[in-house]
Amino acid sequence: MELALSVNGRPVAREVAPQELLLDFLRDSLGLTGAKRSCDVQVCGACTVLVDGLPVSSCCFLAAHAAGHEVTTIEGLAEREEFSRLEEAFTRHAALQCGFCTPGMLLTVSSLLAEGELGSEDEIKRNLAGNLCRCTGYRGIVEAVADLAGLA
Repeated sequence: MELALSVNGRPVAREVAPQELLLDFLRDSLGLTGAKRSCDVQVCGACTVLVDGLPVSSCCFLAAHAAGHEVTTIEGLAEREEFSRLEEAFTRHAALQCGFCTPGMLLTVSSLLAEGELGSEDEIKRNLAGNLCRCTGYRGIVEAVADLAGLA
């Protein structure tokens, strides 16, 4: 089937199989490897991308469902002005180590900040529950996000 969508602000039209996952489309067809394959069951957040500004698990989201929508990957977020602010806060608070979870984490945080959904540390923890990190112990992540949300 023909898939037409926007990826990182650019129009894309490609043939896809009806069962092709958005994660595979982004990685294999477009070479955008920032979203990572990990759990394949919407638990870890490593595959997170934004669809119309909202986080989705691309490992369980059909590429066909993105037709006509705007998909933002970490590569697209890195082109935006707000990325340097996210990067700086995560670096300053030691909110990353191996970096495997970081793309999904940053996309989720970017969406939450845009929606104004981070009014307390409890809200930060609740809203980031779908993004797992096996390295940091989360304290630095929560501190970085609190700083970004103006709570620090």
